[in-house]
Amino acid sequence: MTTNRPPQPPLPPPERFSRRAARSALRRVDAMFSARGPAFRQLAMSWASNVAGDTLVAVALAGTLFFDVPSTAEARNNVALYLGITMAPFAVVAPLLGGLFSRFPIYRAVMTASNALRAVVAVIMMLGLDTIWLFPLAFTMLVLSRLYGISKSSMLPVAIDEPTALVSANARLARIGIYAGAVVLPVGALAVQVGPALALLLSVGFFLFAGFVSLGLPDPRSAAETVAETYAAQAPGPLRAVRISRLATAGVRLINGYLILLLAFAFQEAGQGALDFGALVAAAGAGYGLASYVSPWLERHLREEPMVVAGLALEAGSAFLVSQELSLVGAAALAGAAGIAWGMAKFGFDGLLQRSIPPGRRGQSFTRAETLFQLAWVVGAIIPVVLHIDPELGLTVAGIAALAAQTAFVAALLVDLRPGSDG
Repeated sequence: MTTNRPPQPPLPPPERFSRRAARSALRRVDAMFSARGPAFRQLAMSWASNVAGDTLVAVALAGTLFFDVPSTAEARNNVALYLGITMAPFAVVAPLLGGLFSRFPIYRAVMTASNALRAVVAVIMMLGLDTIWLFPLAFTMLVLSRLYGISKSSMLPVAIDEPTALVSANARLARIGIYAGAVVLPVGALAVQVGPALALLLSVGFFLFAGFVSLGLPDPRSAAETVAETYAAQAPGPLRAVRISRLATAGVRLINGYLILLLAFAFQEAGQGALDFGALVAAAGAGYGLASYVSPWLERHLREEPMVVAGLALEAGSAFLVSQELSLVGAAALAGAAGIAWGMAKFGFDGLLQRSIPPGRRGQSFTRAETLFQLAWVVGAIIPVVLHIDPELGLTVAGIAALAAQTAFVAALLVDLRPGSDG
């Protein structure tokens, strides 16, 4: 028996599915950028373009500045040199930017100028990729990138419609930066196949766009009084809480640097090379990205200070567990946990500082904090560089240090809760 079925409508052509998927993706991207209002959209677009430009510069210089390390001794020397180079921009930025921001909250102008100057430096680098001038130019790029990052963090509270959701806003910007870097990375890799100069040329376009978009941000000088009144009405936490949270967050960062380098040298001395180090770095980056999703949920249930405590606790527990049996999988899990810990602590501290510090002092405070965090990372990382430490013992020491820092931080916070404390 034959059943007469109504004719089925023809399926839409494949290109219609592609257009529909593209429109859906664009809507999701637009929602991510626009979630906190039009000013946040401008800031997010500038930040994404800035990260894309920095990524292209890094890809362009990878082949030029990349060094092979045939022995552990040479690796330790090269890593020590690298750590010094990463700290050097802060030696320039801290006194320059701290003094400037203490007088004038010109965050928008610094964001625009740093991008414009990086575009100029990238053009000059295109002409001197094989000369000794490449190194001071790369250093200048690092300094200008730090200037932008600190200004962006100082600008964020002025650029969001809901000034209480600072942790979520910081985490959203972090995710946008991660996505921007991930999208542009293969583009840079293809461009380098033609020549590093092409990747640098593409970075010029991103830097100019980031600077142009920054011009559309609110003027922090005219918005300073309004923002200050808003924060005062919300009873910001005591400045002492910011100071001790800054030290605790630096502790998270110190242990973070220590763990990554300890594990990296442990695998190198065991005869396993750059692939394992790359796995550790990738796991730490993935952990930081995961923290950008976890932190907004934590913000709805916790204050900022417990987020820093959670970061220290996570590092302690993970270090103790992996010290029992070290393997590449366990090391990657520990690196991921360290990335999560750093992300939670950093987003929590940034939100606390933005909530508690008046706009006119915010830039100077961020400059001090970022300098301390970078110094802490260098100090933590240099320990396994200069000392040959047994990995299991080193992980146990890291767990004890994280527990000690957590205990000291909680004890310092409890002082503010005592009756009669002036906080």
